[in-house]
Amino acid sequence: MKLLRDTWLIFQRQMVLVLRNPVWVVIGILQPLYFLLLFGPLLKDALQAPTTADAYRFFVPGLLVMLAMFGSMFVGFGLIAELRAGVIERSRVTPISRLALMLGRALRDVATLVVQAALITVLAIPFGLTVRVGDVLLAYLMLGLIGLMLSAASNAIALKLRSEDALAPLMNGVAQPLLLLSGILLPLTGWVATVADFNPFSWAVDASRALFAGNPGDDSVWQALLILGALTALTLFWSARAFARSVR
Repeated sequence: MKLLRDTWLIFQRQMVLVLRNPVWVVIGILQPLYFLLLFGPLLKDALQAPTTADAYRFFVPGLLVMLAMFGSMFVGFGLIAELRAGVIERSRVTPISRLALMLGRALRDVATLVVQAALITVLAIPFGLTVRVGDVLLAYLMLGLIGLMLSAASNAIALKLRSEDALAPLMNGVAQPLLLLSGILLPLTGWVATVADFNPFSWAVDASRALFAGNPGDDSVWQALLILGALTALTLFWSARAFARSVR
């Protein structure tokens, strides 16, 4: 019960900070919005899709996974700023749960991500996108797992590096190959598709596309949920240990 209360307190504080300065929420949605508006209209011919709606049912799920990846992998910069300002240091003298310090921040990132994903989905409707509510909610659950996993990992790495100069190239170096090997923009073929089988985000993209196509019973859906759920649990354990060691 104490963990839940402490997590809620940290989550509330973090959300107040986001609402006071929502510029990062807007910036986070701009890149997928550019893709939606400038790249999306080309997809019907490029994919030889029967209709524009089919093209967007293929494209939008990939955009949402990209949003989840880039919106969560760089949240460690905020933690480094709090470390430098002494916010984390002052937490040492409080009885608040060290695990709650991490969970509250991660849940803030998940909440922000879901709002951004909902905006992208709504903006795609005029282009012909149609999806059932239950399917899109399940897709958002998958995005939430990605956001929770990457947010926890980013914060754990930030606690270790404690430098934006070190964190930026590391996260960029990891993000780019994961993005390209996930098939977000176009289908993967050849040896690239074989390598992508080892990328959990490729499974997430396939599952999201199955959901947006109205196939929640597709094997890729439960497989992606299982893979992401296991990775999220491991990442949360690692991040919790990092917070416990750094904030005593």
